[in-house]
Amino acid sequence: MTSEPCRLQLKVVPSSSRDAIVGWLGKVLKIKVTAPPEKGRANKAVEALLAKTLGLPAKSVSIVGGHSSPAKTVEIAAMRQSEVLRLLPTVSEQ
Repeated sequence: MTSEPCRLQLKVVPSSSRDAIVGWLGKVLKIKVTAPPEKGRANKAVEALLAKTLGLPAKSVSIVGGHSSPAKTVEIAAMRQSEVLRLLPTVSEQ
């Protein structure tokens, strides 16, 4: 039996100097990507960065809300929210 997918609220900063998970701003995860906010490039970069960070295939992470906004909702299909939250704080402290 599969669990419900994890959903996270993001604040995305496109056209940054590097790809990075910056950390938590309250309940929102701030992410910077080098890709520009054109033709979905920044969205794809966010999905790829989260998938790589969590050790998941790219298809397991998808933006489900806020496609043309810095405020986004991402769905992570292959992990429970508790697992995601356990892994992400260690990344943001680097």
